[in-house]
Amino acid sequence: MIVLSILLAGCFLFWSGIGQQNHANAAQSQLKLDDIREHFDGQRAFDYLRQICDIGPRPSGSPGMTRQQELLTEHFEKLGAEVRLQKFTGRDPRDGRPVPMANLIVQWLPKKKDRVVLCAHYDTLPYPMLDRRNPRGTFLGANDGGSGVALLMELGNQMSKLNLKYGVDFVFFDAEEYIFAEHHPFFLGSEHFAREYRNQPRDYQYRWGVLVDMIGDKQLQIYQERNSMRWPETRPLVEDIWATARRLGIREFVPQRGAEIRDDHLSLRNIAGIPTCVIIDFDYPDRGHRYWHTTADTIDKCSPLSLAKVGWVVRAWLETARQEASSWN
Repeated sequence: MIVLSILLAGCFLFWSGIGQQNHANAAQSQLKLDDIREHFDGQRAFDYLRQICDIGPRPSGSPGMTRQQELLTEHFEKLGAEVRLQKFTGRDPRDGRPVPMANLIVQWLPKKKDRVVLCAHYDTLPYPMLDRRNPRGTFLGANDGGSGVALLMELGNQMSKLNLKYGVDFVFFDAEEYIFAEHHPFFLGSEHFAREYRNQPRDYQYRWGVLVDMIGDKQLQIYQERNSMRWPETRPLVEDIWATARRLGIREFVPQRGAEIRDDHLSLRNIAGIPTCVIIDFDYPDRGHRYWHTTADTIDKCSPLSLAKVGWVVRAWLETARQEASSWN
């Protein structure tokens, strides 16, 4: 076994080489955009991604983040959802200066007490800290940040058409990576959301949570994240989602354990007790991670077809989500 350990900009990766090479060159599904369009419009999702990237960098507390919040609020309210900002104050890890932050919560069928949370982070790294040439350059975060937001924007167009067992919340986490050095704290938004859910009186319960992150990569390969498979209360969720992908013929969802990732799903599971998995393609574009947290993370590295494939799987799973409640919390 070959083990590689990385602690950089929001993710812990512990890679097991066993079996991964067997799928490194796995055949991609032959589906095209037109094959999926009636289920999930990948081109429209890609157009949303372009709108997001046109804003520019969107780190916590920035004008870009404010513009993005306005864009998302207008978008989802037009589609009939209830939208609110969950405001809180973070700190600049360099000097302790207060920074205004906010998670954005989009509610569908708000009167239902049994709910599912679909989430993504919508902040970008302040600087491309892993860029060897220009670590203080412009970081657009097309895949790392933008792709999950664009997917949920397009899924919003589908929500009125779905016959759902649960109410659904889209949650966009702020300050997933408001960091300027490796030792700075991550996941401020998801931790705040999880504590509020745990501590505040409520008359609803999240049965499942699904986090999407870095799912726009042209060279899409999504393995089953190790934490999500190890936790007994989330393993059935992962198996359901990958079974859905298999039924749809989406081979990019590889039914084999991959990396162990530290991401926002840890906050939801460990603090709030919400069984939550992550759908992530951490290889960007490959094991060299050449685009991750660099100036190269731009829209031309992303694909409408990748957004369509992941979006279709999430939508199809949502329509058939398991009815039984988790007993873990």
